[in-house]
Amino acid sequence: MALSVHRERCIGSGTCVFTAPDVFAQDEEEGLVTLLTDGTDHVPAVRSAVERCPVAAISLDED
Repeated sequence: MALSVHRERCIGSGTCVFTAPDVFAQDEEEGLVTLLTDGTDHVPAVRSAVERCPVAAISLDED
């Protein structure tokens, strides 16, 4: 599993943080998404965050 964030797309909506707070955080300075973990222990929440991101700033490769 490979989890990636695309900070150049992020608009700081916080949806990912609310959906998977153990995996995602927001940078205090810019408000953009950052990864706390690789997400392997929280796959259902990560999938939900990927689906809910309004600008597709998170990608998940499960191969």
